[in-house]
Amino acid sequence: MLDWTDSHYRSFARLLSRHTLLYTEMVTTGALIHGDRARFLRYDASEHPLALQLGGSDPAELARCAQMGADWGYDEINLNVGCPSDRVQNGRFGACLMAEPALVADCVAAMKAAVAIPVTVKSRIGIDDRDRYEELVAFTQALERAGCDALIVHARKAWLKGLSPRENREVPPLRWDWVIRLKQDFPTLPMVLNGGVTRLEQVESLLSEQQVDGVMIGREAYQNPWLLADVDRRLFGAANPVATPRQALDAFIPYVERQLAEGVPLASMTRHLLGLFHACPGAKAWRRTLSELAHRPGAGIEVLKAAAARVRPREALLADA
Repeated sequence: MLDWTDSHYRSFARLLSRHTLLYTEMVTTGALIHGDRARFLRYDASEHPLALQLGGSDPAELARCAQMGADWGYDEINLNVGCPSDRVQNGRFGACLMAEPALVADCVAAMKAAVAIPVTVKSRIGIDDRDRYEELVAFTQALERAGCDALIVHARKAWLKGLSPRENREVPPLRWDWVIRLKQDFPTLPMVLNGGVTRLEQVESLLSEQQVDGVMIGREAYQNPWLLADVDRRLFGAANPVATPRQALDAFIPYVERQLAEGVPLASMTRHLLGLFHACPGAKAWRRTLSELAHRPGAGIEVLKAAAARVRPREALLADA
């Protein structure tokens, strides 16, 4: 979710669900140790609960960065062992680390020794031709022995050569059954399923039948953020924060105004809102207005209001019915 789940998106997502655990984009250990630490670690206080996702393969460096995350107030440290991009492979982190379970275990153990907050891992079910279930079990055993607090499994294997990152999200077949089986084989290790989840009904079924302990939703929650708006009621037994997409937009405007006052371009925030009115009449005009006007110098709240005026809300459709 690099370039997608930045602080602006997460601040908006938090208006839709108070209880969903949010994750940062993957941040490399090199960026934190040698770069602008504040740039990568800052977040809005409203984003909690929030996990910091790290990319790296050196146990000492990961421990150092995990400590940074804990000091900044993050609620969880997550090691990405699932990203298949060439850039990630060249840096010896991401999905290629599934070929080195002992090293990943050392990384987890080092981070666990450095922080008191949970340390988790996000992986695939395999890579390239190393895609036997027995290898996934061996990988999981190493993590469990190292003290991993939870394993998040993208239920597709990754092809490190020959497929783009986008194709790796779609081409390898989904194997939810492997993740469910893995939970059965490791009953005390919290297991989270990721990949191909597009509806809350799927989440409810997986959780109600205790097939896994949690479900992670990535692209669908970004492209259709209103999916999150009923999560608190259906999954956490709490009241939903907002009732309509228009209410969500109104609640986000004070945040946008604060960011604009600090010099943040409007388009940096509105690019995360394009899917808010998904399936509403006028949704295309909403997207077009934001795409054409939000990037212009000096663009402000008036652009959001003009775009929203083009949409006929879902509640109006219900009234017509």
